[in-house]
Amino acid sequence: MKQIKKESQHPPAKHFPKHPQKHPLDGLLRTDRIPHIWCSGCGIGTAFSSCLIAMKESGIDLKKTVMVSGIGCSGRGAGYVKLDSFHTTHGRAIPFATGLKIANPELNVVVFSGDGDLFAIGGNHFIHAARRNVDITVVCVNNFTYGMTGGQVAATTPTFSKTTTTPLGNSETPFNLPLMAYASGAAYVARWTILHARNLSESIAEAILKRGFSFVEVLSPCPTNYGRRNKEKPIDSMLIYKDRSIIKNDANPTELDIDYNRGIILGKFVDIDRPTWTDMYIKTCCPEESDTLSEEEKVG
Repeated sequence: MKQIKKESQHPPAKHFPKHPQKHPLDGLLRTDRIPHIWCSGCGIGTAFSSCLIAMKESGIDLKKTVMVSGIGCSGRGAGYVKLDSFHTTHGRAIPFATGLKIANPELNVVVFSGDGDLFAIGGNHFIHAARRNVDITVVCVNNFTYGMTGGQVAATTPTFSKTTTTPLGNSETPFNLPLMAYASGAAYVARWTILHARNLSESIAEAILKRGFSFVEVLSPCPTNYGRRNKEKPIDSMLIYKDRSIIKNDANPTELDIDYNRGIILGKFVDIDRPTWTDMYIKTCCPEESDTLSEEEKVG
């Protein structure tokens, strides 16, 4: 019996373009390293895209722009960006970035890393970089867990949430990251979720152009190692961001702890002017050079 050949539901390959359509950010990506390592439903890619859009639209000289990342899922960002970039050891992204800025003050230095890298092993570096007002921008993707190493409890894990190291629930209180940044002396502090991508890009652009230590927290789901242990699917995370987010600029940093019942407060919370560490160093140690600083550089 002769078999009837079923027609393919897909058009012949010749109908497809020879070259795939380019993404608007291809010029800023090492496309040879794509596909990336991030899981389906992970928000790091959105946060990363928002960061690249901010760099592109801010008008800064990308030839004088560097990205620094630490260890973790977010830390892979430095390997994907088509700029001078550095993938540092665990927790050392900020001191590495500080060294770059001190060695070459003309550089635009952006740190793109995760909550585990920046606020656990790297927490002390964050505090002192903000205190000194080092002129760098720090973008922290906060997914409430150590995603790359198996989903252990982090300094940002919400109380009662389950992780591989707290199977009965987290008994600790997590950091309020915007409060820590504000209390340490940051000149710019903001928080958004990956659902608020346009706000996020605009905020990162502001942070990059701001003189001094700038910090932007990005709330992002980790469906693989946080979501599945807390019965939270990627769509559930997005609905939380949609239904329980409150945009409140200039909110009191002491009220910015993550509270799903009250609502997650987003917005720009701090935008102040004070001398950067470089300004103060020149004024203190090289007073003859201080006279050549522009009025903008003498702010504060």
